[in-house]
Amino acid sequence: MNKNVWLLFASNACAFSVAPVTVFLSGIIGSSISPIKSLSTLPMSLSIVGTAIFIIAASKIMSITGRKKGFILASITTSIFALLAAYAVLKQNFILYSFSCFSLGFGMAFAHQYRFAAAESVDKKQAPKAISLLLFAGILSALLGPNLANLGKNIISEGLYVGSYLCLSLLTLSSIIFLTFYKENKVTHNKKISEGRSILELISQPRFLQALVSSSFAYAVMSFLMTATPISMHINDNMSLNSTSFVIQLHIISMFLPALITGNLIKKYGHSKIMYCGVLFFVITIILSYLDQTVSNYIFSLVFLGLGWNFLFISGTSLLVLNYKEEERFRAQGFNDFIVFSIQATASLTAGVVLSYTSWKTMNMLCIPFLVIIVFTTLRAERLSKSI
Repeated sequence: MNKNVWLLFASNACAFSVAPVTVFLSGIIGSSISPIKSLSTLPMSLSIVGTAIFIIAASKIMSITGRKKGFILASITTSIFALLAAYAVLKQNFILYSFSCFSLGFGMAFAHQYRFAAAESVDKKQAPKAISLLLFAGILSALLGPNLANLGKNIISEGLYVGSYLCLSLLTLSSIIFLTFYKENKVTHNKKISEGRSILELISQPRFLQALVSSSFAYAVMSFLMTATPISMHINDNMSLNSTSFVIQLHIISMFLPALITGNLIKKYGHSKIMYCGVLFFVITIILSYLDQTVSNYIFSLVFLGLGWNFLFISGTSLLVLNYKEEERFRAQGFNDFIVFSIQATASLTAGVVLSYTSWKTMNMLCIPFLVIIVFTTLRAERLSKSI
C-alpha cells in the first residue's frame, strides 16, 4: 500500500472513533439525563439517522471540494459537535445532547467515505486490499475512542463524561495532522464529468446491483441482530453484563480483524465466491442461534455474524468501485451509502421492537429472506456477465 492509503488509515482511525464512543456512552448518559427512561437510547438512534441523512450531502460536498478539503471540514465540524455534546452533558440537557449525537452523524457520513478515497489512491486491482485496510482501522478506533473517553471521563469534576467528549473533540481534530500530508487524485471537472449516467442507469447494471445488495443487506442483518443481542442476552436470558459485553467485543473484532486477509481472498477467488462465503457465515449464525441460547452459542453466533458482514461488505464495496466511471464516482458512492446506512438505521431502530414482540430465534429466521436475495442477485449477475 502507498503512503496515501496509510495516511487515510491513520486519519480514519481518529475520525471513526465517534462511532464506538457514541455506542459506549450515549446509552449510559441518556439513561441518566433523559426525563423519560424509555428515551434513553434515542441519542444513539439519532446518531445512526444523522449518518444516513448526511451521506448524500457528504458525497455532494466532496464532489465540489475534493476529498482532502471535505475530510478536513468534517474533522473540524465533528470536533465542534463533540464540544456541544460535552456542554450538553455538563448542563444535563437531554434535548441538546440528542441533537449533538444526531449532528455527530455528519462526521460519520464523511468517515464512511474514507474507504472510497483509499480505493481511488491505488490501482483498481488493489482496491479490495486498500478497502480492507481502511476497515481494519475500525479496530483501532474501537480501542482508541472508548479507552480515551474512559480515561477522560473525570477530567471535569463538575460533570461525569464531560471530559470524555472533550477528548473526543481533540481526537477527531487530530485527523487533520495526517490529512495535511494526504495527496488526493485530481479529477478534471468538465461537462461530461458533471453529467455521467443516472442512478437508474447505474443500478440497471447487474454487477452494480449485486454490490449494492451485498453491502446493504449485510448491514441490515448485522445491525438487526447485533442491536438485539444485549437485550436478548442480558434482559431476556438473564446473562451477566460481563458475558454480554464480551460477546459484543468478540463480534466487533470479527467484523474488522478479517479485513487483513479479505482483500487478498477477493483478489484470489473473486467477489462472488467471497459473497457466497459471507452468506454461509450468516446461515451458520442463524443455525447456532436457533439451536440454543447459551453464552457459547451467542459467542459463536456473533463471531460468524461479524465474519459474514466483513466478507459481504468488503466484497460489495470493492465490486462497486469497478462498476462506475470516474465522472460518476460521487453520485454512485453517495447513492450506495445512502441505501446502505438508511437500511442500517431502519434495522437498528426496529430490532428492539421486533424482539419485544417475538423472540431471538424468530429474529434470526427473519433474516433468511435477505440472504436469499443476496444469493439470487449474485447468481443473476454471474449469469448475465457470462452471456455478454
